[in-house]
Amino acid sequence: MLVDGPVSPVQQRNLEKEWGVKLLDRTGLILEIFADRARTREGVLQVELAALSYQRTRLVRAWTHLERQRGGLGFVGGPGETQIEADRRAIDTQVVRLRKQLDKVARTRELHREARRKVPYPVVALVGYTNAGKSTLFNLLTGAEVMAKDMLFATLDPTMRSVTLPGGLQVILSDTVGFISDLPTQLVAAFRATLEEVLEADLILHVRDIAHPETEAQAQDVESILADLGVRQQVPRIDVWNKIDLLPADDAHHTIAARRDGVVAVSALTGQGIDTLIDAVGTALGESRSVETVEIGHEQGRARAWAYAEGIVEAEDVTEDGARLTLSWSPRQRRRFESLLIGPD
Repeated sequence: MLVDGPVSPVQQRNLEKEWGVKLLDRTGLILEIFADRARTREGVLQVELAALSYQRTRLVRAWTHLERQRGGLGFVGGPGETQIEADRRAIDTQVVRLRKQLDKVARTRELHREARRKVPYPVVALVGYTNAGKSTLFNLLTGAEVMAKDMLFATLDPTMRSVTLPGGLQVILSDTVGFISDLPTQLVAAFRATLEEVLEADLILHVRDIAHPETEAQAQDVESILADLGVRQQVPRIDVWNKIDLLPADDAHHTIAARRDGVVAVSALTGQGIDTLIDAVGTALGESRSVETVEIGHEQGRARAWAYAEGIVEAEDVTEDGARLTLSWSPRQRRRFESLLIGPD
């Protein structure tokens, strides 16, 4: 029996006793699905951490009926209190162990991010509601074989591939875990490191299942989660309206997509509209530039030389401590420049 919402331990116990069946609330169901889908070590650790956090909050409430049992002396806890503390300590010990392991994974992921910042390739992140077709699109663009099925949360583990687009532009494409409305806080916390890959993106492709009857509500949920993650509004985005092969030829979405800027209608299954999407990606990455003025010291000549080699220097003024550069650059170039400023030549 499934309940689309939160259920307290007492409610769950009473309903299971009354109905004679196992009951899962929304969070419990999502955890079950996540546990089945996780494949990499990081994914398994994240699911275990989320499950323990979920169990801990329910464990205390589940033992409430024993808390009134106390020993003969006021300072000696009864069996209920002892059991609560023992179970809480056991879970806390496991949580600490998992967090240490995840911290190691997070440090490794940050090293990978740092290495990518030094590579002159923009990062394109696929985001979207679960089952929107991100992995199918990812496979089509990269030739990879990421699991892509008509199921919730088919992708839990982030996948990245280097892709050379027609015209020679090379990008790093990132597939991410699917979003869902009312995502439980335990899952947001556990998967935050994975979702933060989006923060490094030069371009975001918001993949939508345009044939879904609640596509607008799903899109709002995705935007809300991106905002919670701290994804900046100035990061260029393209709305990819996927699964147009499931729409009637005269459906209004075809017309809307053709006329609205920043929207591309595709079918990741048939390949329809993919050429248009690739062109849009190239255009977005080529135009996402800003002009900023930065000051560098005499010892940071390596960054200055790189900026001139990239052709992004619009003006330079000599200062007492070094130089003031006016730079016209893309987010990728900005990250690369900043990485060169770290440490002396």
